Amino acid sequence: MTTHLERKPYLVDAVIGNSKFLASLTRTGRLVRLWWPNVGFLQHVDMIRTGIRMEGAQTSWFDSAEQEYGWQHEAAYVPRSNLYRVNAHSSQCPIEVEKVSFAVPGQDLLVFHYQFTNRSEQPATFHFVHYTSMTVSESPYYHTTQFDVEADALVHFRHRYFFMASSANVCTKFQAANAWDNANHGALDGSRIQMASDGAMEWTFANIAPGETVSLPVYITAGHTKDEAKSVMHQAKERAVEAWTAETAQYWSDFLKSAKPCPMEDERITALYERSLLAMKLMTDEETGSIIAAPEFDEHFAQCGGYAYCWGRDAAFITTALDRAGLTDLSDRFYLWTLTAQDPDGAWQQRHYHDGALAPSWGIQLDEGASILWGMYQHLLFLSEQEQTRFLHQIWPAVEVGANFLTKQIDAETGLPRASRDLWEERDGQHTYSAAAVYAGLDAAASLADLAGNAELSNTWRTAAQGIAQSITDRCWNASQSVFYRGLKLEVNEAAYRQAQEQGIPSAIQTREKGYPVYQLEYDPIVDVSLLGISVPFGVVPASHPYAVQTADTIERALTSPSVGGIKRYENDQYIGGNPWILTTLWLAQYRVMNGQKEAAMELLQWAVDHQTEMGLLPEQVDRHSGDTAWVVPLTWSHAMFILAVHMLSETE
Repeated sequence: MTTHLERKPYLVDAVIGNSKFLASLTRTGRLVRLWWPNVGFLQHVDMIRTGIRMEGAQTSWFDSAEQEYGWQHEAAYVPRSNLYRVNAHSSQCPIEVEKVSFAVPGQDLLVFHYQFTNRSEQPATFHFVHYTSMTVSESPYYHTTQFDVEADALVHFRHRYFFMASSANVCTKFQAANAWDNANHGALDGSRIQMASDGAMEWTFANIAPGETVSLPVYITAGHTKDEAKSVMHQAKERAVEAWTAETAQYWSDFLKSAKPCPMEDERITALYERSLLAMKLMTDEETGSIIAAPEFDEHFAQCGGYAYCWGRDAAFITTALDRAGLTDLSDRFYLWTLTAQDPDGAWQQRHYHDGALAPSWGIQLDEGASILWGMYQHLLFLSEQEQTRFLHQIWPAVEVGANFLTKQIDAETGLPRASRDLWEERDGQHTYSAAAVYAGLDAAASLADLAGNAELSNTWRTAAQGIAQSITDRCWNASQSVFYRGLKLEVNEAAYRQAQEQGIPSAIQTREKGYPVYQLEYDPIVDVSLLGISVPFGVVPASHPYAVQTADTIERALTSPSVGGIKRYENDQYIGGNPWILTTLWLAQYRVMNGQKEAAMELLQWAVDHQTEMGLLPEQVDRHSGDTAWVVPLTWSHAMFILAVHMLSETE
């Protein structure tokens, strides 16, 4: 069986899950990726295909693109839930299909409920074909596929990961291994077991009357042993699929009821607010409390470094949004997770796996750990007095070592934190945004020290924070461009350094370990949206300060995308073509709120609403030419920035 990984789309249309399972699907209902037992780790699916085979014909795969078999699709989430419904119909097939996909809360169980309706004027006999090709534990090697006769199920396994596919209906044909061609032709051969990654099952529906609808649930279960997966499958079949559907829909309804309602009355804003909460919940891990940036979509790292990891910075914004929405338990669990991810010296690295292990990295980013400290204090402010005492006791050792680590990173020459990777993970230097985050992290740690009754540490950390703030305003203001410098001591290659020297741009050569040269530009003058962070959320200078006002205005002039609107990350951004981002646009909206510019903020918020996906999810980017969705869907940080902007707007007079 040839792997189909190269066919996986970068852009997906929907995600379903239960904080153990996470799956991404296309508009046609095709499931293209599946993670278990933790969100973001591990990914087990090559592809799952579903089709209809009429008597005497080949299989028509109704989860295909419309041009392949003539299928048309209507898709949407079931309102106020993470159940995903797709209707498929074709002029070339008399059978109309409705599919509802979801993961059952608290169970290692995925449900795909199919309903088939005969839209012709004659009785119809047809066969439903379910084909699976797996990459269990993210490996193309050493799989086994087996048909378990007792369970009437296909089992895919490798090492300690077992997946079972079956239905409450008894199948009529099956084949374990090398099943794609036979699945297309209705010739599944009954092979029971093989060291291969794929298999197929078929169910027959005979003489379905005109207008009649028949139902078929397909279940996928998971376990670390075959018996575990089999036990869950037995439980799945014991209940009617309608019961699983109702239970799951009720779970998501109750989840939304546990959150604060959208504080704005606009229907589209309310719908996106609720979808944001539902999406953010899917990105939180049930076992550990970690929060991933997005479901992975570029598993070969062809155009990026991957997204299915936990970044402290992203999560600090996300948890602040969750707290604003009243979902403090999710934030609480995240900050307890951070205790597992901290280095012994107090640092938090760039990003981590769900279990706190270090993920692939480009090196230290000082804004990550600083954001965690800032977020811890923001979270504490939403807790009751009793909960504050408990939370402070739990996090205090991490706060102490984390804040002490940051104080040791300050460059005596500039008064800013030493060079590290920037928040976009593209360059090294003493970045103004990172400095603002370190200021906020140390100031938050000082406030936590006050609550802990440690005046000495509070004074040390607050003094360090104030020194950073002073250096930002004294050394980072670029009066000639009416904006803050993006940073100081920007590290460049030798060619850029030589060019700067020829142009009279201040530059220098430093020496690092073993005598290697480091080429630096004294200033980084690029206009970057992250400079808003100096005011929002980190409060180095108030939003009304002349430096902040001029910076925001310069950002809007320089970074507004001319064709479709929205705000780019920075000047001459080349990542995925340099598109406007949802979160950057909402960042400016938040600044406008803080500066009393509510009408301008509403326009920016509305731009985000207008550029949600068809399914109501917020991507990372919007194509700069067409205005269509670009790159990551959904991006958890985008949804968090939307929640924050909505609450900030609602709190203005």
